[in-house]
Amino acid sequence: MAVADDVAAAAGARIPWGVAEYFVIAQTAIPALLYLPGTQSVRFYLRVASFAVALVMLGRWAMARKGQTRPHPAQPTLLAVLALVALMIAHPMTSSTLAGVAQLALYLAIIAPFFWAPSLVKTPDHLARLMALLLICNGVNAVVGVLQVYDPGRWMPPEMSRIVTQGSTGLAAATYMGPNGRLIVRPPGLFDTPGAVAGPAMYAALLGLVFGISAIATWKRALAVLLSFAGIAAIYLSQVRISLIVAVLMFATYAGMLALQARGARATKFASVAGLIVIVSFSFAILLGGESVAMRTATLFEKDPVALYSASRGGQLVYAFDDILSRFPLGAGLGRWGMIAMYYGAGADPSAESLWAEIQIAGWAIDGGIPLLLLYLAALVVTLATEFKVARSHPNAKVRACASVIFAANLGTAAMIFSFTPFVTQIGLQFWFLAGALQGIAPVYRSAGR
Repeated sequence: MAVADDVAAAAGARIPWGVAEYFVIAQTAIPALLYLPGTQSVRFYLRVASFAVALVMLGRWAMARKGQTRPHPAQPTLLAVLALVALMIAHPMTSSTLAGVAQLALYLAIIAPFFWAPSLVKTPDHLARLMALLLICNGVNAVVGVLQVYDPGRWMPPEMSRIVTQGSTGLAAATYMGPNGRLIVRPPGLFDTPGAVAGPAMYAALLGLVFGISAIATWKRALAVLLSFAGIAAIYLSQVRISLIVAVLMFATYAGMLALQARGARATKFASVAGLIVIVSFSFAILLGGESVAMRTATLFEKDPVALYSASRGGQLVYAFDDILSRFPLGAGLGRWGMIAMYYGAGADPSAESLWAEIQIAGWAIDGGIPLLLLYLAALVVTLATEFKVARSHPNAKVRACASVIFAANLGTAAMIFSFTPFVTQIGLQFWFLAGALQGIAPVYRSAGR
């Protein structure tokens, strides 16, 4: 059976639903509650709930530990990351003890699935079904994002995040000119922040295409390709360029893994369909979003990659190394940036310098300086190297199939640390969930015939 077919065929296996499935659904369902009117007053609690679920499951796992799988090679490094962040609570520049504890809780919540997911996912069939659920959840999100541009009166959430609407520019910075002079708000999808659909849309694009070229029922293949198409279209319409770049990186990585597994025909088919989707969805997005979509996409080709990055997020990278790390090599304390600073930084010294992080590198530099930066980067490298090794050489075809998809998805997430802050969001939580889930099956299914 072809590699991608193994993933698709496994997804239909009759395995009882459990906590892992409900966790995957919750990561879309809980934020989607913000789509409902009148929820801005409880926004904080809904945002916390998405991460609290991961912490509750960590506690459940810790109390019931038995028969654990072999530790992941990245586990010692991640434990060191958590220990260092815990020590940073005592840093004299931490904005407040509460902010420090909240920052630690966020780090722990993001990483938590790495520890408990292996105990919940025991077979390749089960993991494949979880990826199918991820496709459905992220795909629905992407479809809603497209519909929000097509018919905003019906599909746009009645309330946007007050963090955006009460800012100095309001929604102006999140809108662009559409056909016939219509102002278009960058679609949030099943969330309340303009452009937020771009994140889940990346995974819908990859997973949809993986299932779309597999040997499953025709209607399922068609639906999967449609969700992949919606994912790329939603990215174009959100005008989040990094998501488009990462989606293409995911496509290329997965095609490359198929080629390395001696599945040249499958790799060619995947790459061809991916290219077709990228092109056709671009035309579709222009039809809905107007020339602004074309102009925004064209900026990716107006400069060489280095110049393009320097003009966008490059300044944040320079800020992280030339400013933050030079002045605070051991970190500037916790609760100094992002949502933690907004919600818990009230106890900070009014005269303290305001710090800002738009990319993960800068965030790590602020939170723990050079030690945290090196430790977290090491954890990512070890995790990705482990996934690549499993995808390349594991004796079981189904495990290789799952690992190939996870490696492609997680490599894309890791690449975002230079342009976004994925490891303080649900994107990072998904990264560690997939890494942990793969660890649950890789050491067990070592026989190609099992």
